[in-house]
Amino acid sequence: MVGRFSLDIDDLALPPGAIARTERWILRHDGKPLFGLTQGRMRPYVYPLFTPAGYTVTSESPADHPHHNSLWIAADHVHALVPTKPGHHEAYTYNFYVDETFQGRAAGTQIAAPPTLSEMSDGSAILVQNVEWRGPVEWGAAQGRTIVRETRTVVVTCRSGALVLDVQSVLTSAQWTLELGPTRHAYFNFRVADSMVVSLGGRVRDDRGRVGGASIGDVGARWVAFDGPIGGGARAGLVAIPDPAEADRTSWFVADWGVVSVGSFRLAARRIAPDAPLRTRLRYVVHDGEAADAAIAAWASGFPAP
Repeated sequence: MVGRFSLDIDDLALPPGAIARTERWILRHDGKPLFGLTQGRMRPYVYPLFTPAGYTVTSESPADHPHHNSLWIAADHVHALVPTKPGHHEAYTYNFYVDETFQGRAAGTQIAAPPTLSEMSDGSAILVQNVEWRGPVEWGAAQGRTIVRETRTVVVTCRSGALVLDVQSVLTSAQWTLELGPTRHAYFNFRVADSMVVSLGGRVRDDRGRVGGASIGDVGARWVAFDGPIGGGARAGLVAIPDPAEADRTSWFVADWGVVSVGSFRLAARRIAPDAPLRTRLRYVVHDGEAADAAIAAWASGFPAP
């Protein structure tokens, strides 16, 4: 127990001889669950994710895209530039997005160490996970090559009617210079609960007043909000607010059927030198009801300083 927050591994009462293939850590505030940090078969992700009223707003592994894991970080074009002789290199390309071979690239895995929790004097909590991005088993790499080491930090703030998650991802090359992208499958992603999709009464919009995924996608949005029905006559939603300092690089993919992806190397590659990590940030706000544009604008204006 750390102040008002606690972080405990989910203890499953399994029958004798049965083992869990993964683990899930549950973060609570005053004993009330906020979300789980789950180590899935191929990556760590956030699930379940609760609103302050206790509704879940994401889908863990939908049948149409089982690699959509609630709220997750991923990229499917990760290129390791491996020197072959002075002035020359070969590109080893890895897929850390789809959980099977995708467009000729075998799937890697993201493996997280147990998270650590600390509580700040302002009432927020900080969760830190160290994540290893490991390539698939291949010739010359029986355990897979370690490509990237990531430090993932989440600052958690409980507000009236809203849960704010400030996510920072720092990627460090394990050995070689890397290029990320360009790819439409990157970087911060969420998939809403099935009941919230547009065809069932959901709504997705951005700060420019555009409604519907086809209108929002590509560049220009400062935030994207998805809300919809979540049972019992209630509505809830999830807002993604990328780092405003990266506005000129930021690109979106938004679909009415429930997925939102945003990243800074969707349209152009970004390079990571061994001595120059890449830091990217995004703010998520999980809320009950329908958030007014003014409320979302206030959440966006409060984006943490660098």
